[in-house]
Amino acid sequence: MGAIILDGKVVSQKVKDGLKLRAAKLAEVGKPAALAVVIVGDDPASRVYVNGKKRDCEEIGIITEEYALPADTAETEVLALVEKLNSRADMSGILVQLPLPKHINEEKIINAINPEKDVDAFHPTNVGKIMIGNHDFLPCTPAGVMAMLEYYDIPIEGKECVVIGRSNIVGKPQAMLLLHKNGTVTICHSRTKDLAIVTKRADIVVVAIGRAEFLTADMIKDGAVVIDVGMNKNADGKLVGDVKFDEVSAKASAITPVPGGVGLMTRAILMENTVKAAEKL
Repeated sequence: MGAIILDGKVVSQKVKDGLKLRAAKLAEVGKPAALAVVIVGDDPASRVYVNGKKRDCEEIGIITEEYALPADTAETEVLALVEKLNSRADMSGILVQLPLPKHINEEKIINAINPEKDVDAFHPTNVGKIMIGNHDFLPCTPAGVMAMLEYYDIPIEGKECVVIGRSNIVGKPQAMLLLHKNGTVTICHSRTKDLAIVTKRADIVVVAIGRAEFLTADMIKDGAVVIDVGMNKNADGKLVGDVKFDEVSAKASAITPVPGGVGLMTRAILMENTVKAAEKL
């Protein structure tokens, strides 16, 4: 029968359509949502991501200001820019595009962003709020996954959920969000023994490890829901996820494609966080 394709294009458009109304209301009362995007250096992938985010802002009605700094910009200069943006009442969201050049301490830059303008939800204050379930902003990718599950009426409560990957950006917060929805959550990683035994128990598998086509059909049970967060290039230079899509989709009940899945949701939630930040100002 094959799996239901969880379409990120459809779900992200629904999110963005709702945000257009909220952004218009903010503009009407003279408090337009505004996002400052800081990009240091000329990483081609970062440039693609930033351009995509700016297009989304334009579509929704969010003002954007880009600060493109040369790769050799001193850490102190980046920190000074963040402080300046923090103090601006007309700037509701601040995004520093990662990765930063090696001489700049990412943690220091993230920690310098005002948590109320931290639309990526990477600041330790926002991370802590996610842990206790009393959050202003959610990290964009995990929140995007949850929005997709909700849109397609995929139940989480009481389900066995396995998250493969333990990054601060996806794996850990993803586990927390599933837990808040009463899933029974296992986090797996590179040191997990007999990984396939764990993943085969799962009703929902979220794969976020950055290894092309890592999850194969023999690692899931019949009817599992598979969420692929990966974005990799295979040997032929084709964009693929962390899941071997063709064979896993024949066994899963629902699956996200790459491209066209979680990546689009990540951007939509970033927009949601930016509008929310403006509403709170």
